[in-house]
Parts: sequence; structure tokens; C-alpha cells
Amino acid sequence: MEPTRAQVQAAPKVLLHDHLDGGVRPATVLELSAEIGHELPTDESAEALAAWFAEAADSGSLVRYLETFDHTVAVMQTAAALTRIARECVEDLAADGVVYAEIRYAPEQHVEQGLTLDEVVAAVQEGFEQGVADAGGRIVVRQLLTAMRHQARSREIAELAVAWRDRGVAGFDIAGAEAGFPPTRHLDAFEYLQRENSHFTIHAGEAFGLPSIWQAIQWCGADRLGHGVRIVDDIEVKDDGTYELGRLAAYVRDQRIPLELAPASNVQTGAAASIAEHPIGLLTKLRFRVTVNTDNRLMSQTSMTDEMMALVKAFGYDLADLRWFTINAMKSAFLPFDERLAIIDDVIKPGYAALIAESEG
Repeated sequence: MEPTRAQVQAAPKVLLHDHLDGGVRPATVLELSAEIGHELPTDESAEALAAWFAEAADSGSLVRYLETFDHTVAVMQTAAALTRIARECVEDLAADGVVYAEIRYAPEQHVEQGLTLDEVVAAVQEGFEQGVADAGGRIVVRQLLTAMRHQARSREIAELAVAWRDRGVAGFDIAGAEAGFPPTRHLDAFEYLQRENSHFTIHAGEAFGLPSIWQAIQWCGADRLGHGVRIVDDIEVKDDGTYELGRLAAYVRDQRIPLELAPASNVQTGAAASIAEHPIGLLTKLRFRVTVNTDNRLMSQTSMTDEMMALVKAFGYDLADLRWFTINAMKSAFLPFDERLAIIDDVIKPGYAALIAESEG
């Protein structure tokens, strides 16, 4: 039975790939821009600004897409602003039924007005803790510290992630343009993290194909793949409807390497032609470690409920399928095993069991 939107919103959800600067409330961008004198494309209303973000992100122009982040990052240069935006992020996710989230951002992008990297992380952590407290502890939120792959600060950010790992930071990530900036440029950071027994994910296999995925896994040792959607390029669909996996795809599936898929975002960036044609359908059928994510909630005008409802409509998924995605994500979280298991057993499974019983009743 197809779940209703109300059921999907009520269902416990787990989010592994969400950018803090890609999920700022339009009203907050408007208010903080006015305070600092930052010029926006429109300051008519929060609704008009939200529409501009969506249109620019959907334009097909990478330049216009990246311009959207110029405006959010511009208002995230003080401790007070970072704390507020982090708190609002938690509020929005909790309202959407998210029970565990790892939120990523690049500290190096928030030091233009004199904050140190440590002060940036502390401000975000303060906001997350305020949001979790306001939500009554119904959600667990951790930071992922991102290094920009076209910059040379990845080792510094990796050391920052390790320094903060017992104070709210779950792990490390690299992001930015894949083409021309392979993850192997940052081997010193990844080797350092491995020596420190630390977790990391790598944006790979979104804008660039199989070589990016191969390097992220086999050279850098990524625990998870940020997107990884292009792994389908190593899967052959035969005329009789059977599938043959190449060596890399088979390795990714056999090793249960999590794929942080973000359907709406992948369509925007051209990694998939539409939700109905998104490789998540095939990857789910072949039982890869598929997870569902939002990536940039502001730019994609999306939420976890929106993402899951789009998959329900496109592929006919039911609550049991959504539970599978959710447990996949929780299993893949950069959280100690006993804490992951507790959320699965005490929150996710009972939550879905109640919704399934309700729908069958």
C-alpha cells in the first residue's frame, strides 16, 4: 500500500548527506543579509528569494548554481549567525521526522571575518546542541567537516575533525568540482585519518564517473561515497533483463560501501535525467547499500519527506522499502556501533512497525 505523505513525514528518517550552507532558511538569508549589507538577487520577500534559489539551481548553469552558495556563505561569517543557522537546521530536520543527521560544511569558508577554524566548529556545535535540546532529544545531530578539493587545506581540516571527534564531529569529507581535482590530491589527509582511526566520506561519482569512485575507495579508503550514483556505469543491463556487474560495482556492493544518493539534487546536476530514471531504482533492486539524502534542501526545495515521497511515486515503494533505506543509513552512520543499534532497535523499527500496523488496520 502506498504510504501517505503524513505517514512518511511521521516515519523516523536518517540523513547522512546534507550541507549546512545548502539548507539555510530563505527568511534567515534575507534577515542576515540586511544586517551585514549583503546584496541579494531579490529582497522582496522570503518566498521570492526561495523561488530565486530554486530557479538558479535548476537553470542548468553551473555558474548560477554555485552563485546560490555565495549568498548563503556570505551570511555565515560570524559565530552568532553560524549558531543560529545550525539551530534552525536541527529544528527543520526534527520537524521533518529526522532522528539522526550528519550535517557537513567547510569550516574554511567561514573565516572571512576573522573567526578561527575552531571558533567556526564551536559555533556550529553550539547551534546543534541548542536545536537538539529544543527538540527534546528526539534527534541526534553530528558534524562532518568538509575540505574543498580545489584548495590545499585538507590535512588541516582533517586534523580539525580529529581534534573535535569527541565533541560532536563525526568525520571528514571533501567536496567541490570532481573533474580536475581527484581525491588522490588529498592522500596525506586520508592517510592521516586512517592512522587516527577516523571516519571519512568522499564526494565521488556524481559529476565525474567511475575513476572518481575507484580512486575514492581504492586509493583513499573512503568509508562512504558522497553520491556515487555513477557506479551504474559499471552495471550492464542485458537484453533478457539480467544484470552483469563490473569489478568495481561488484566490489562496492560486496563490501556494502554506502551510497549517499540525493535524487532531487542528482537530477538538478544532471547526474540523472529524472526521478523515475534515477539509478536508485536499479541500485535498490540489486541491493547496494543505498541511502536517501537531501544534499541541499534550499537549492533543491526539498526535505527528506519530499525525497521519499518522490521515490514512492516513481518506484511504488512502500513503508517497508523506506524502512530499508533508513536502516541502511543508520548502519552506515559515523556513530559507535552500540549507539547505531540503539537507534535502529528503539526508534526506527518501532516507528515503522506502528505506521505499518496503522496502514494495514
